[in-house]
Amino acid sequence: MFVLLEQLQKGDAPHREAFDASFSFLVEDENTSLLLVAENVTGSLLGYALTTISPLLHTNGKSAQLQELVVDLEHRASGIGTSLVEEVERVCRDRGVKQLTVPSRRSADFYERIGYRSTADFLKRTLD
Repeated sequence: MFVLLEQLQKGDAPHREAFDASFSFLVEDENTSLLLVAENVTGSLLGYALTTISPLLHTNGKSAQLQELVVDLEHRASGIGTSLVEEVERVCRDRGVKQLTVPSRRSADFYERIGYRSTADFLKRTLD
């Protein structure tokens, strides 16, 4: 997964130690994290989707945010990303999630093609 994360090219380059710590937490925490992977028949990793889930007051229940969606460069435009998003949506429905948001600037066209619509700007501040 770390190799796929490096392909994301979003923000700072990933640090392996931080990745390992976060990965362990996300895999163990099934209440607020959803980590799905796509593999081929030989077990090679083709992509992953990372979603966080938390209750919000304005959604009358749980809200989810698709934080990371990465498909291997050689397998993009093959339907893997769409399949991962559809599975995220299915699991979120099963968990009682009321809304799913996606913070995306570079991939808005992809999400709009599969039924998402732009509703807000996301602002970010990096904390040291």
